[in-house]
Amino acid sequence: MRYPPHLLEEIRARLPASDVVGRRVRLKKAGREWRGLSPFNDEKTPSFYVNDQKQFYHCFSSGKHGDVFTFLMETEGLSFPEAVERLASEAGVTLPAPSADSDAMERRRRGAIEVMELAAAFFEEQLRGRAGAGARHYLDGRGLGPEIRARFRLGYATGERYGLRDFLASKDVDKGLMVELGLLTGGEDVAVPYDKFRDRVIFPITDGRGRVIAFGGRAMQTDAKAKYLNSPETPLFHKGRVLYNLHGARKAARDRGSIIAVEGYVDVIAMTMAGHPNAVAPLGTALTEDQLALLWRHADEPILCFDGDGAGQRAAFRALETALPALEPGKSLRFALLPEGQDPDDLLRSGGAAAVTRVLEGARPLVEVLWSRAVESSPVDTPERRAGLAKTLREMVGAIRDETVRRFYRDEIESRLRQLSPQGAQPQGRYGGGAPRSGSRRGFRADDPPPSPRITTKLNPLYAGTTNSGGPVPFQDREAMIISCLLVHPQLLGIEAEELSALELNDPDAQALRSLLLDAAAETAHPVGEVLRARLDRAGMGEAAARLAAHIRPGDRWVLDPHADPMRLEDALRQAVILHGKSGALNSELRLAERALAEDATEANFAWLCDVKERLAVIAGAEAEADLPDAGEPQTA
Repeated sequence: MRYPPHLLEEIRARLPASDVVGRRVRLKKAGREWRGLSPFNDEKTPSFYVNDQKQFYHCFSSGKHGDVFTFLMETEGLSFPEAVERLASEAGVTLPAPSADSDAMERRRRGAIEVMELAAAFFEEQLRGRAGAGARHYLDGRGLGPEIRARFRLGYATGERYGLRDFLASKDVDKGLMVELGLLTGGEDVAVPYDKFRDRVIFPITDGRGRVIAFGGRAMQTDAKAKYLNSPETPLFHKGRVLYNLHGARKAARDRGSIIAVEGYVDVIAMTMAGHPNAVAPLGTALTEDQLALLWRHADEPILCFDGDGAGQRAAFRALETALPALEPGKSLRFALLPEGQDPDDLLRSGGAAAVTRVLEGARPLVEVLWSRAVESSPVDTPERRAGLAKTLREMVGAIRDETVRRFYRDEIESRLRQLSPQGAQPQGRYGGGAPRSGSRRGFRADDPPPSPRITTKLNPLYAGTTNSGGPVPFQDREAMIISCLLVHPQLLGIEAEELSALELNDPDAQALRSLLLDAAAETAHPVGEVLRARLDRAGMGEAAARLAAHIRPGDRWVLDPHADPMRLEDALRQAVILHGKSGALNSELRLAERALAEDATEANFAWLCDVKERLAVIAGAEAEADLPDAGEPQTA
């Protein structure tokens, strides 16, 4: 078998279906799914749906249905191997080289799954039998009765050195395979391999399909070297890519639109008993990027619920650092910290299910935890300390890869930093902007010295987008091109109406004409030119349209041709909309960077300003390049 099923599953796990399909189909969120126009049929009403949890797409207009591999085969004419190889490359999954041993390797993997199932059944039987009396008593004491034990397939590994080994040997399981799967402890210094798990309550760990791939064990003896013990990395089990109970939590997460990550096995079970079956846990490690991607597949804002001690807070901060670079529009985290010294099981037993629910309902956004961590780590009572705080926060926010999210985070952080200035508004509480504190973390008084004088920075018009007259020329050129193009080609409104409504427009004519265009689009999905021109005349806006069209750059005036190539038009319009959005975001950021440098002339603020200017220069360069005639076109004097 060239491509074993477990590798195909790993590719699907790393590449959400909406990401792959979204490159070809414009998708919009529709509840827990994504919706768009069919790529297989011409249609005006969307009938094409993508579900990331189930990893498939379905087209009601054509009846076509499949996964990411099928989608590439259907839309791009790729063969199955070509589709697998392309997506594997994108997902960072290494495919096995073709060999005669591929089928044998897959059979061995299926055999390994069967061995793990035999081991799980053996542990369950031991818990039910005479040897498991002590373990049952312990579980009963923690409120984990027969129903919960059966639901999570809890088991018991006896204290015998060779109990599991002898059982599996009786089923003709090779001893070497037992060692490879982490069921036995072996090695050069071990003459006779012996059971890895002994005198421990066993928690089976399953993959996304509910198949046992590893085990966790909780020691019964208080003096055990390791209270919890997990299976080692094996051909079946990579702990950084697996979440405990994900298979069991999947349906509840889909139904509720949320998923909760806690610290350990018993925490997951406690959450389930408290009425939150959408709980999962990492496996003895800090939350990894792969685990974060799994969480985001099941909810846009997973809740991380950690113990209320120092270790729990450190785990929250590590998760924050992992998540920051990967944030995307609509994808974030919320944090719920338990009372100090308690885990979910403690809270459930002391306060009941209602206490657990209250903690989850109080989960705080990621930005508040980011701010709280920075503000509470050191005093901010001097200019130097506030400068250090600003530098730390800006460096962390700078790690966010998505430009839009990074811009909004910078806006939020800069707003909060201004609250810390001696003449700024007073903070609003622990997570609301750095409340006044006693001791070294005091609030700022009215008699504090005023901030340093504002530094005046003269900007190059290339960066600021202005001329000597103060008019926003690059903005006006783009606004003129976008609005005028849509007035001449209103059929493009069907694909740009939502983006058009979100654009920041400065020119009054552009603003008024946009309102007219959006009104027309709201009345009919495909407004025609004659109807639009009649609407223009009735509104007395013909002169406004002419004034705006006069600002179009010579290189863009071809968009006013009613017979212009539709594909070229769509590409040019989309590029202009994207550039305009980026320019607007960068100019907003530029103003923030200028203000920050004026208020606090540090190297970090100066570097930030230079970075924004460089990014604006890239956009200006792209526009200048777009104005040059194509090599194949004749140039006119």
